[in-house]
Amino acid sequence: MIVGVPREIKDGEQRVALTPAGVHALVRDGHRVLIETNAGIGSGLPDDQYVEFGAEIVDCDTVWADAEMVVKVKEPLPEEYGYLRRGLILFTYLHLASSRELAEQLVRSEVTALAYETVQTADGHLPLLEPMSEVAGKLATQVGARCLESQWHGRGVLLGGVTGVPPAEVVIIGAGTVGQNAAHVALGLGAQVTLLDIDARRMRHMEEITQGRLVTQFSNPYTIARCVEYADLLVGAVLVAGARAPRLVSEAMVQSMKSGAAIVDVAIDQGGCVETIEATSHSEPTYIRHGVVHYAVPNMPALVPRTSTFALTSATLPHIVAIANYGVEGACERDAALRGGLNVQDGRIVHEAVAATFEDLAAG
Repeated sequence: MIVGVPREIKDGEQRVALTPAGVHALVRDGHRVLIETNAGIGSGLPDDQYVEFGAEIVDCDTVWADAEMVVKVKEPLPEEYGYLRRGLILFTYLHLASSRELAEQLVRSEVTALAYETVQTADGHLPLLEPMSEVAGKLATQVGARCLESQWHGRGVLLGGVTGVPPAEVVIIGAGTVGQNAAHVALGLGAQVTLLDIDARRMRHMEEITQGRLVTQFSNPYTIARCVEYADLLVGAVLVAGARAPRLVSEAMVQSMKSGAAIVDVAIDQGGCVETIEATSHSEPTYIRHGVVHYAVPNMPALVPRTSTFALTSATLPHIVAIANYGVEGACERDAALRGGLNVQDGRIVHEAVAATFEDLAAG
């Protein structure tokens, strides 16, 4: 199979979908690998490292035109829609529930599209999403701490406080991978942390491993409203695999927050869990609404591209190799988790959660 890796064009995106080690694995199995010029440069992976292991360095048009499978990090943007075609396999993060436009383009082009974020094991793990969720969770607290600085129009609060001055109040909604990592970093910086979830097992686990250093509360409209009101930093870490994130924080709740408080909504990839949230970018990461700093960059892990690239590609490579070796159907037969990644096939949406969002596109 011919596998193509284009350079990412989303604002601020410096990750790349394949490392030289990935090229080595594919070439070893008899496949061709086309890498767009400088695709890996932002992650510290120059072209000559790819060439060393057998990749061909080509231009963008050649990658898309010649590849049988294109692997990316982020979803195709409008500038790339023209490359989509019947017979092409696309493997990347898609987050279709938050973008009807992209869903329509994938259906119309009859591309076979698999999404990293919906590859799911029988026990509910999301092995291709979790590495970036871990990165995003850690970054959420780092970015949130900066949003509280005065130069970002925040309250001017140091997350961990100092002697005689109390630390910031950090409220995290969702105790999954993002929420847990956000909590660990916030605790490490000395913040007072409140973690909300609907799963008692997750909260109990966090209480045990942090030795009771955080407060846990069951997530419901009443407790969310109370916690949001006293938060200096609010982290949205809610995920429903393949579906749009529920709006758990209303505009009225945002209005109740302290002036200069900050919101980092990591759920923005799936539409966000805060009513006042809108997607931002690395070029313009924040905006102020109701006196509250809002941060909602969909590709947060691009802030640390080298770490993110190696974490992501270590997880995706076995699946990429399997598809190259056996085709989509053959690979999915061998791996039920990968079948969960199949979002679009034969001109219709085939993933259950995404199909529930766009019923007309699922009908074909």
